[in-house]
Amino acid sequence: MSWRPTHAQVRAVSLAGVLLLIAVLARRPDAAVFGLPLAFLAAWGRYFRPTEQPEVHTELDADVLFEGQATTYRVAVSGTLDPDIDLIVMALARTQWFRYDPAQAAIAEPVTDGHVTLEVGLRSERWGLRQLAHPHVIATSVLGAYRVPVTSGGALAVSTLPLREGFEAVDSVPRPAGLVGLHRSRRPGEGTELAGVRPFRTGDRLRRINWAVSARTRELHVTSTWSDRDTEVVILLDTGGEVGISEGIDGRSSSLDTAVRAAASVAEHYLRHGDRVRLIDTGTAVRGVRAGSGRAHLRRILDVLVHADRKGRQQDESQLARRHRIRADSLVIVLSPLLRRTMLGYIVTLVHSGCTVIAVDTLPPDVGDMIDLEHHDAKAWPLAWRIRLLERRGELDRLGDLGVPTVRWRGAGTLDEVLRDASRLSAAPRIRS
Repeated sequence: MSWRPTHAQVRAVSLAGVLLLIAVLARRPDAAVFGLPLAFLAAWGRYFRPTEQPEVHTELDADVLFEGQATTYRVAVSGTLDPDIDLIVMALARTQWFRYDPAQAAIAEPVTDGHVTLEVGLRSERWGLRQLAHPHVIATSVLGAYRVPVTSGGALAVSTLPLREGFEAVDSVPRPAGLVGLHRSRRPGEGTELAGVRPFRTGDRLRRINWAVSARTRELHVTSTWSDRDTEVVILLDTGGEVGISEGIDGRSSSLDTAVRAAASVAEHYLRHGDRVRLIDTGTAVRGVRAGSGRAHLRRILDVLVHADRKGRQQDESQLARRHRIRADSLVIVLSPLLRRTMLGYIVTLVHSGCTVIAVDTLPPDVGDMIDLEHHDAKAWPLAWRIRLLERRGELDRLGDLGVPTVRWRGAGTLDEVLRDASRLSAAPRIRS
């Protein structure tokens, strides 16, 4: 790309030529008075036309954000800058789910000391992985006579992780499967939290002997503790469809928005307490995260949630059971609008396999007002929707009869009551008929 005259330069040359021609042919000195300054400015801009092209480098202060966080898109123009370059203009193509500062995502800065840096703030309003288009950078010469578009670097991607809402649960795992967690069990065993002091029994470890109490009572006593426990928590994310309107972090949430944010919050909570967490995306046969623990495992889960998409492939009940095998005694948290009968049937299969299942209803409460009637029969669609909601209510009642509680996601404390009930049921003695 070479330096080309701007529209202002073309107008100045054309108007000056016309006025000077009129002055000569019509013998009008007043036309020459108006035309000579324009001709001088055009000649001045032509004489100081730059010859070198600047170099552009783009960068982001942070390419991984949480919902609602902001970063700065920076364009640095450097290299061998021609001293005749006067102004650098940058315009960033606006992308959905980003809010820009300034709002028009365009900025102009004069060149000083041979370099210039242009900055545009952007705030991510919804989870997901998005590409930022190449910015349009234009350098202009003195008097705005010539300009050249400057090629920028490669496109930059911003990964927006789901917002973690500070989820907490009072009784985390109904059926522990190990002794490596951080939350207390109701059963005594190896752990760090004191349960009491009791007389020594055969099989107790010598390092558990409480010598102060033993010396006072003249009998051996040991310090007992509550066991630290963990289990495998399976987060079943239903991405087979999206219901409702998504307006970002500051507006209404669709069923998929609620499910993804809830999955991130639940995963963070259980991983913080030392449990093993597994993520299953029902919309695909390959995307998912096997069971693991630790902070690195949380990042793996968040990276997979970024790619959750409502356009995923819908699998039937047999495919779900065959491709996503879940072992018995796992705590399965289903995040779904609970509209697809395939998902309801898979929940029943998990219950019969011995899992503790909790269904989290992500259907927006005002979904009835979000139905777009422009593409449907305005008379038949509301009635059909009400019938489907009545059928759904009956299906959820049948799940409750099978021991599957259904709760609506409301952040911290959502699962407290159902987890307490599940813990009591798991601790109750089982009677075999």
